[in-house]
Amino acid sequence: MVSIFTYRDERKLFAVVGVVIVAAVLALLQLDFVRAGRTSPLTVTVATVATYAQLAVTTVANAVRSGWNAAANTPQLASTNDRLTRENAALEEQNRALTEALSRLPAERDVALAQARYPQGVAATIIGYDPEATQRIVTIDKGARDGIAVDNGVVTARGVVGRVVEVAPISSKVLLISDVTSRLPAVVQRGRWWSIAVGTQTSVKLQYVSQDARLRVGDRVVTGEGRSFHAGYPIGTISYIYPEPAGALDQTAVVTPAVEFGSLSRVLVLPK
Repeated sequence: MVSIFTYRDERKLFAVVGVVIVAAVLALLQLDFVRAGRTSPLTVTVATVATYAQLAVTTVANAVRSGWNAAANTPQLASTNDRLTRENAALEEQNRALTEALSRLPAERDVALAQARYPQGVAATIIGYDPEATQRIVTIDKGARDGIAVDNGVVTARGVVGRVVEVAPISSKVLLISDVTSRLPAVVQRGRWWSIAVGTQTSVKLQYVSQDARLRVGDRVVTGEGRSFHAGYPIGTISYIYPEPAGALDQTAVVTPAVEFGSLSRVLVLPK
């Protein structure tokens, strides 16, 4: 008799029988663990696999949801970014303006104090310097229309700046007392010794001081009565006294100006 089963059918049959046997063994083991009141390894394995599968599904779902939310919110985020950019630019401009205003306060204060002392003065802003620095001259924004005239004295609350040497309708030029061509009657306050204050390009030199004067470093020097100033406007303080050569008829000293010319921005012009 010829068998109706082939070799392949036999293998399938053995596989099915093997699966049935394994399932029966696992069922018996599971039943034993249940009867003993313990959790079987099979249960733990199945629960673990199920947990990781659920976690994977949740992660994918959250990612998809985040992607949809990001896509939906993109126009709103762009609008918010533009608004924040404009607000930041406005705040930067306000900060720049406030910083500039704050930096001007010392000069404005000096002019206000000078104006309180000399009510007839004309407040002015420095708008130009000699680009080649060959002369210590500055340009101010007040001129003949404002009552400015040649030889008007120019001051701040700290002291003497210089005198007007050229006048145009809406601007004027001021020769600083540190210029080498500047000459100004001066008085050493302590002892009332007369002299001439001459510019040295960087400071002021006090010349023709009497040999009888007992000059000291720190002595205050003020204007004498002259063409541009009344007596008493601060010029500066003596910072160095030249040694007296034998037979000299007068003394010479260096004066540090009361005004900081490098940071000068606002001045007061004194009419005659």
